[in-house]
Amino acid sequence: MLELKNLNKAFGDNVAVSALTFSLQKGEVLGFLGQNGAGKSTTMRMISGVLEPDSGDAVLNGHSIVSERREAQSQIGYLPEGAPLYRDMTPLAFLRFIADTHGLNRSGRNDAVDRVIADARIADVANQSIGSLSKGYRRRVGLAAALVNDPPILLLDEPTDGLDPIQKRAVRALVARMAPTKAIVISTHTLEEVPAMCSRVLVINNGMMVADDTPQALENRKPGGLEEVFISLANSHEAGAK
Repeated sequence: MLELKNLNKAFGDNVAVSALTFSLQKGEVLGFLGQNGAGKSTTMRMISGVLEPDSGDAVLNGHSIVSERREAQSQIGYLPEGAPLYRDMTPLAFLRFIADTHGLNRSGRNDAVDRVIADARIADVANQSIGSLSKGYRRRVGLAAALVNDPPILLLDEPTDGLDPIQKRAVRALVARMAPTKAIVISTHTLEEVPAMCSRVLVINNGMMVADDTPQALENRKPGGLEEVFISLANSHEAGAK
């Protein structure tokens, strides 16, 4: 459902993503890990068509993000870093606007908005201004927007950022419920979220892949578990680069 082919991006002399290649099947939930500045958000922005790659391609459900951008974008739901929202709108109005941009008719729009409000558990704030909401609620409004068109591919950048433990558990349950019919990429700094949500882990450093395995297999590499493996991979790659 998702295939990255030798994806590259540089900003001046800074190489953000280098020859990144992997594929993702329906039913897989990929934990996309890396330190700050490793290239995670840049990769997600290229996959979503927000940022043009220098070379390479991402193919989403058979559509190239380079040569068939609109068709490719119709296959994804994207929760970007920071979840940018129109703060003067209510969640209800914002989600209706997002549904309209996907071309849903009035009946389909209303059904979709009702569904994602329930899934994201934001019914109690649906008519408040987004600017008045807490960070956690704004994050959940952004998640709801990513789900409006019921896409086969989800790109979720820090989906549990700012959520309390109960809200995090609800997001994990939602991901688990959606996983069998979708391909899901979750970028996160919160390592404990990975075994709870992901069936596979891909670690990048300096824009290059340094590990691709199951959470359990990675945890078993070192006594300290996933956190120790993550630190070790980053340090060893830094040393190799020098």
